Amino acid sequence: MSSTVFDSALFRDMFGTAEMRAIFSDEGLVGRYLEAEAALARAQARLGVIPRDAAHAIDAAAQSIEIDYNLLRHETEIVGYPILPLVHQLSKASGDAGGYVHWGATTQDIMDTANVLQIRAALDVVARDLTELRGILADLAVRHRDTPMAGRTHLQQALPVTFGYKAAVWLSSIDRHIERLGQARPRVLVGEFSGAAGTLASVGSGGLEMQRLYCEELGLGQPSITWHVARDGIAEAVTLLGLITGTLGKIATDVMMMAASEFGEVSEPFVPGRGASSTMPQKRNPISSELMLAAAKSVRQHVAAMLDGMIHDFERATGPWHLEWISLPESFLLTASSLANAKFMLAGLVVHEDRMRANLDLTGGLIVAEAVMMAAAPKLGRQHAHDVVYGACRQAIEGGGKLADILVGIPEVVEAIGGADAVRAKCNPANYLGLCGEMVDRVVGALEVDASRPAGAAALAGR
Repeated sequence: MSSTVFDSALFRDMFGTAEMRAIFSDEGLVGRYLEAEAALARAQARLGVIPRDAAHAIDAAAQSIEIDYNLLRHETEIVGYPILPLVHQLSKASGDAGGYVHWGATTQDIMDTANVLQIRAALDVVARDLTELRGILADLAVRHRDTPMAGRTHLQQALPVTFGYKAAVWLSSIDRHIERLGQARPRVLVGEFSGAAGTLASVGSGGLEMQRLYCEELGLGQPSITWHVARDGIAEAVTLLGLITGTLGKIATDVMMMAASEFGEVSEPFVPGRGASSTMPQKRNPISSELMLAAAKSVRQHVAAMLDGMIHDFERATGPWHLEWISLPESFLLTASSLANAKFMLAGLVVHEDRMRANLDLTGGLIVAEAVMMAAAPKLGRQHAHDVVYGACRQAIEGGGKLADILVGIPEVVEAIGGADAVRAKCNPANYLGLCGEMVDRVVGALEVDASRPAGAAALAGR
């Protein structure tokens, strides 16, 4: 029986994806251990440290071995780590070459490198999903570039904006995350082969060349020095996931609030039965957004754990390393789930433009009081214009009525702005959108420039 949402038959696809689970499954992790052990043997054979035939045998065994997982689990519980039990099985499968398995390595070398290989595969998935989400948001921003709606600060209507502007703000964060991911790869994707205390004493003077070839075999960078107890690279990977899910949590919060009955400005895509209530037939709960928000809150806790886990003692830690075994896979699973929900929800988001316009009119024009004040200021002076419009707003709030009707009854305002029709035009929220459209164009235009770069440049940026 499963005991967590990550392996539950009921919940696992709500808090992860099959693709990401495969990367962090037992089979996926053990496969990376074997990949690292085989790469080490190949590198050592290239240097003549072990016989080439032995390296070939170890490599073949690593690819064909059938792991006894019950035995591996039992021995792991005894030893505390899975590498020694795994080496026993791989050595046996390698026949006469078995004595050369794990030559000069320490447990953490293999485990760290395997985790980095998992991270590389997982970051590829995250990068792909971010790129797809980028396209979805860009389309949303362009389609609603000029769709007016109420901008809100402190949960109060503030000034008019456009829905395209809101989507472009979301988009700008996603684009920065894509940039961060590319920048983080060289720091995070480095191998580990340093020996017991990190000095490579077990292999002697050729150790750094052996390390270089080992990393080369795996397509990883070579570290400048041992990182057994310098965990900033792993912590950076999870912190990046915290930033990504934080952005998705912000998007989810906006969508959930805009979908509330009192706002009614958007709806998540309709799927029969999705978000249904067991007692209220009318309900259509924003399930995707709720899961995105839950992921953001959960990954945030893992970021804190990873930062705590950076504090290792001396040359090999007594406990903090183990936090990574928990936080690393769960953070990637939650991020994958959040990205999958974001793509589904935003690709099919229903935008209720009429309701957005109706909500703009809720205050009877108060939302554009600043527009009137700024229009009258050149003639009346800013402070006097503020005081006059402030008085008109107070009258509208206390006595009811539309701000435009009150303002056209104030001669100095009418004269300052250029007539009653000009006053009414200033009170139209659609006429006070600032530079929303231009800002959308800037964000989407930046994406188009990025997409037009030569493939080689794009690939280099992602290395």
